Amino acid sequence: MSSSYFTDLAQQYIDGEWRPGTGSWDIIDFNPYDGEKLASITIATVDEVDQAYSAAARAQKQWAATNPYARRSVFEKALRLVEEREEEIAEAIVAELGGTRLKAAFELHLAKEFLREAIHLALSPEGKIVPSPVDGKENRVYRVPVGVVGVISPFNFPFLLSIKSVAPALALGNGVVLKPHQNTPITGGSLVGRIFEDAGLPAGLLNVVITDIAEIGDAFIEHPVPKVISFTGSDQVGRHVATVCAQHFKRSVLELGGNNALVVLDDADVDYAVDAAVFSRFVHQGQACMAANRVLVHRSVADEFTEKFTAKVRGLKTGDPSDPATVIGPVINSSQADALSGVVQQALAEGATALVHGTTTDNLVEPSVLTDVPADSELLRQEVFGPVVFLLTFDDEDEAVRIVNDSPYGLSGAVHTADIERGVNFAKQIDTGMFHVNDGTVHDEPIVPFGGEKHSGVGRLNGETMLDAFTTTKWISVQHGRSAFPF
Repeated sequence: MSSSYFTDLAQQYIDGEWRPGTGSWDIIDFNPYDGEKLASITIATVDEVDQAYSAAARAQKQWAATNPYARRSVFEKALRLVEEREEEIAEAIVAELGGTRLKAAFELHLAKEFLREAIHLALSPEGKIVPSPVDGKENRVYRVPVGVVGVISPFNFPFLLSIKSVAPALALGNGVVLKPHQNTPITGGSLVGRIFEDAGLPAGLLNVVITDIAEIGDAFIEHPVPKVISFTGSDQVGRHVATVCAQHFKRSVLELGGNNALVVLDDADVDYAVDAAVFSRFVHQGQACMAANRVLVHRSVADEFTEKFTAKVRGLKTGDPSDPATVIGPVINSSQADALSGVVQQALAEGATALVHGTTTDNLVEPSVLTDVPADSELLRQEVFGPVVFLLTFDDEDEAVRIVNDSPYGLSGAVHTADIERGVNFAKQIDTGMFHVNDGTVHDEPIVPFGGEKHSGVGRLNGETMLDAFTTTKWISVQHGRSAFPF
């Protein structure tokens, strides 16, 4: 049962040892649906962060020198373990972050795909010989691990988004220290540590520190050992992470927020677009960086779309995430629930109309569909992390492009049209890292570059871009014969 995870794994995992933190207070892990206390974890201090990084640095040299075929076997075993423990992990996702059964299955499916890609990544670094203008010179370019990577994962897809950076960083020969979000310390942190421990990863290579910036400040990112920090979270925190990394000559890989739009052109299949839009906004209660905050509909199909969209939204069941019929579970905590209520109230105060006006009970936030939001409202330009959607109309494609791009974010998006090339041409005009024609806005595939433009992040993950994220190049030249020096 997953409940044992919350007793057995409520610890730090440092240098191959499970032990309590030595901080002066505990992080309490609550079930966001019923408020049940799942775990109490004494936090890690700055000293323990240092121990974790030191352990990773010690273990990494030998790991980097290990035959990549031998490294690969760890990820094959980790994949088998996730498959064997899938039901318990799903239960933990439902309990710890209020993910529905559907969402847990979605997250686990992707986590397994990323472990499969890590198996492949272990063998993918390739060197090359580069020509030289100097006679007799051989230029070798080696692809080598960066050393140690610090990973900071978020609360919304904690198991997946920890695996997504941890597994490739390890596969490419690095050590890792993982700091999960305080709201998801087990599924985003110690559970990942346990899986790799059981898969035979050498002790010290992966460390998990459960802590809070109130205790450690910037120690996790300032520490001299990690050469790369992989952060997934809000753009406000991402900006700070990037600034600190730059001051310490570290590379940062930032997967940040979105203010994505799903666009319905005049020739779209309206029923299909409704299905795509409802999923794109309300998957995991809208707590996804790729979720569609805004739905833009051509005026000629707006009435039909709005009627069908609001009818479908009203039919979404909000409630207990462990009930297979539930589509909308709880948001992660009360401050998130209060913020979402505040967004709806602000929109109404600015003159918006609520086509669907959901109520909030504790952390359960029912869906709201808002229209007539003023074009200059800041609400249309910010990320709304929950089941609130803005419905907008437009008269032509140029107007739609302008509205979609009128945002500091540029992560994902989608357009629906009967003409594929029209959709592709539309997508090319949008300032995002990803855009989808005739589909939803929420997609992640292991070998396709994933990331955003503008405030949505820096760098890419997945596939070959993992090499850019977690390795570096080294030039070693060999002079055959003798060089001639001018003096």
